[in-house]
Amino acid sequence: MERFELAIIGAGPGGYVAAIRAAQLGINTVLVERDDIGGTCLNRGCIPTKTILHTAGLFSKISHAEALGIRIESAAVDFDALRMRTAEVRESLRDGVEALVAANGITLMRGTATVAGLDGITVSQPDGTIAEISADHLIIATGSAPAKPPIAGIGEDGVLTSDDMLETIPELKRLVIVGGGVIGMEFAGIYAALKTHVTVLEAAPRILPTMDREFGQSLAMLYRKRGCAIVANALVESIERAADGSLSVRYAVKDAAETVDADAVLVATGRAPAFGGLFAEGFELELDRGRIAVDKRMQTSAEGIYAIGDVAAAGAQLAHAASAQGIVAVETIAGADVSFDPALVPSCVYSSPEIASVGMTETEAKQAGIAARAGKFAMTGNGKSVITGQGRSFAKIVADESDRIIGAQLMCGRATDMIGELSLAVANGLTIEQMKSAIRPHPTFEEAIGEAFEAFAGGAIHAMPKPR
Repeated sequence: MERFELAIIGAGPGGYVAAIRAAQLGINTVLVERDDIGGTCLNRGCIPTKTILHTAGLFSKISHAEALGIRIESAAVDFDALRMRTAEVRESLRDGVEALVAANGITLMRGTATVAGLDGITVSQPDGTIAEISADHLIIATGSAPAKPPIAGIGEDGVLTSDDMLETIPELKRLVIVGGGVIGMEFAGIYAALKTHVTVLEAAPRILPTMDREFGQSLAMLYRKRGCAIVANALVESIERAADGSLSVRYAVKDAAETVDADAVLVATGRAPAFGGLFAEGFELELDRGRIAVDKRMQTSAEGIYAIGDVAAAGAQLAHAASAQGIVAVETIAGADVSFDPALVPSCVYSSPEIASVGMTETEAKQAGIAARAGKFAMTGNGKSVITGQGRSFAKIVADESDRIIGAQLMCGRATDMIGELSLAVANGLTIEQMKSAIRPHPTFEEAIGEAFEAFAGGAIHAMPKPR
């Protein structure tokens, strides 16, 4: 039995980042992975999705180029070339991660792990052999898989998960998306830009139901103008094969029965933690609503065993959250006094325009008993937004009674790139005056952040004054 100071199961953005930080701290580490290194994010999530989104966005701009003074006679998407490009990006980044793991002296072990405790970790390897290892510490980073709700007909051909969509990148005339959360709305934006007729069925009263209400309302308005059908309060009852070979989705809205037909149905109703079969008989960890319970240092109910990423009950299932959690777990093992705060994790939606948020909304703050107020700036007064045709968008900052920044919500161009500035403000308790002191360049989307801070005092320069 080979012994390591640290064993990590799962080489996604949580596991491989944890392994590299451990190596940097001189911790002898083994990284176990049964599939491709890079996990969901690199292989079946963030990276392939944004690669396709980049192509779809360019195609949409080309399709509307005449309004910008460019005449293009015809344009079309070559789906074979798009599939090849997506695979190239994925493989390039995966090769880079593997090179980093090797360069840091991390032992990479391929196979499926089973855990009976720190002294009982077995790995079933591709050649059929069983490797036995033990470790002083263990990090579980096995990620998640698409969840499938109990809908009749969900096993029909053409009913796809996000994994399936990214594997095949189908060319479609009609797409029904069950679920109007982040994954559903990103695919809605992609396929609408590719000139597919998209219908989104969301069970909640609005799309993006876990985010600021204004995000869902504004994005629904914009996407409907682009031809998407967005149906809220829609309870999907069944999916059936129609006589012409298409799929027929039956759903109810306020007890009224409805039907919509499609060439494919994307089920985007969330992701479930993937640790089935990981634990040997007789070994278990405490769970919290189906995910592994952890404290603020990512420690589980068993001494020396940590859980990070989608498998851990520690807030949002996001790649950057998993990476941060992995670093916290490793630095805790190394003796540092660190912790993970889910309130500091930015949430991003790669829609058009982009959406990003961090910390509390004004509503959440008031529900928590905080006398919060917001500074808001509509992007109609932002030159870069007008130039690029972003449509309905805004920047909103939330502060408490001491003028400390406690949250921010952006819906505008480059929102996902700009949210870092506001995450820093929330993490460090910076004030309105401190954030106003920065001079932001013109013309940029970022100017809107400065305008939102000015709006706290009713002084946003590029906004019409309120009637007196």
